[in-house]
Amino acid sequence: MQTKIPDFEIRFAQPSDVPILLELIEELAEYEKLTHEVVATEEILHASLFGDKKVAEAILGYYQGKPVSFAVFFANMSTFLGRSGIYLEDLYVKPEMRGQGIGKAMLSSVAKLAAERNCGRLEWSVLDWNQPAIAFYQKLGAVPMSEWTVFRLTGQALTDLSQEFERS
Repeated sequence: MQTKIPDFEIRFAQPSDVPILLELIEELAEYEKLTHEVVATEEILHASLFGDKKVAEAILGYYQGKPVSFAVFFANMSTFLGRSGIYLEDLYVKPEMRGQGIGKAMLSSVAKLAAERNCGRLEWSVLDWNQPAIAFYQKLGAVPMSEWTVFRLTGQALTDLSQEFERS
């Protein structure tokens, strides 16, 4: 994928990129103060991105041949629009590369894929404290969906609910 940034290119991740991707994910987790939540392994990422039941896609950004950014995304569905969309799970740019247009290029690439795939929307979440990211997204025209609250089940709560019907 072409960009207007000299010496920067974006390409779809390949199976051989899984170690690089995991390293960048760990860097993102450190930035977000969530390293304790990373349980992904190379094997898990490989299965999720390239296995028989692939559930997501990833792109990597390279500056002068070195990986400096990634985005992981997957298809979702809007029942109101009656069309699929893309949910951007993560977008990360190495701190030393920020402010050079790389984040915008990465997001633009995902938006282009959404348009090519006739998606109804592109969505993502951002941590409330991440003001630089919020300002960046708003500058691009993104609108915060403040009337929506994200809910999540993980661990034992997910297991318990998954077995609830069986107990009834």
